[in-house]
Amino acid sequence: MTSTATMPQPASFGRRLKRFMADRPLIPLIILLVILVLILQVLRPGIVNERWIANTAKFAIPLAILAGCQTMTMLTGGIDLSVGTVATMSAFIMATQIVNQDPTVAFILAMLPAVLIGLVNGIGVGVFRVHPLIMTLGTSLIGTGFLQVYQRTVIASGARIPDFLNWLGTGLTYGFPNALFLFVPVAVLIVFTLNRTGFGRVLYAVGDNERAARLSGVRYWQVITALYVISSLLAGITGLLYIGLIKAPSLSLAEPLVLPSVAAAVIGGTSIFGGRGGYTGTIVGALILTVLTTLLTILHMPEGGRRILFGFIVLFVTAAYLRIIEDR
Repeated sequence: MTSTATMPQPASFGRRLKRFMADRPLIPLIILLVILVLILQVLRPGIVNERWIANTAKFAIPLAILAGCQTMTMLTGGIDLSVGTVATMSAFIMATQIVNQDPTVAFILAMLPAVLIGLVNGIGVGVFRVHPLIMTLGTSLIGTGFLQVYQRTVIASGARIPDFLNWLGTGLTYGFPNALFLFVPVAVLIVFTLNRTGFGRVLYAVGDNERAARLSGVRYWQVITALYVISSLLAGITGLLYIGLIKAPSLSLAEPLVLPSVAAAVIGGTSIFGGRGGYTGTIVGALILTVLTTLLTILHMPEGGRRILFGFIVLFVTAAYLRIIEDR
């Protein structure tokens, strides 16, 4: 009696396509970006030109840098909700201190809160084991309170945007935003750190399995403290760039970027559970949200509606990510 070997059935086209997209996450993101641009062009013919591309890049860059903060912290299973407050504090302090101080001194004073908040976040999360969401939300509220007190002490002296930040935020060189002079080195540094350094590998290891990382000799609290200080420093730099773009210092300058920064990281493929993701996808995610914001503006959707939409985007992408992981 002979048995006939059964040949394995080839995977369906849908499953093969899903596998292809899962292995190359940038492709569906780029396709989505192109679709949004095409929809924008259909709704407002002629809007997509060199000037529009430059303006889109100007607004996408601050979001992309803040989303880089979220990407790095989310790789460890954390999150940084204080980035908006840190960016606002650095921008507001710079604009008020430059009136009476040397630019170098004003810059140091502007970045000081970023370092302090990053240290507090890192120690709270890494040493005292406070959940990152609670820790960074708490420091965000404290920072906002300090900023309100600080405003009362400098309200009489006024504020001024340094010429260099004006040049960096809104200027163009050969049609390209001057902000690229800041963003390109920052982006390269983040990608290199995550992909080519021991620190980057440790971030992935901690997010994938914290206990195993500890057993392998990783000094968890030092890694987490360094991570949140880096995140806050990037947020502070973003604030300086953003005030040069917006040209209006306020106590809520960068707060509207917090939720989109999380959404950009999630859309870009970074798992909120840690251990998976990268910055390249986050950059595309920031571009997608910037174009989407333009589209919603044309459709006259209010700010509240945009926040609701961004929240649904985070939930949808997270659910889709979990489905892909289960199918693997």
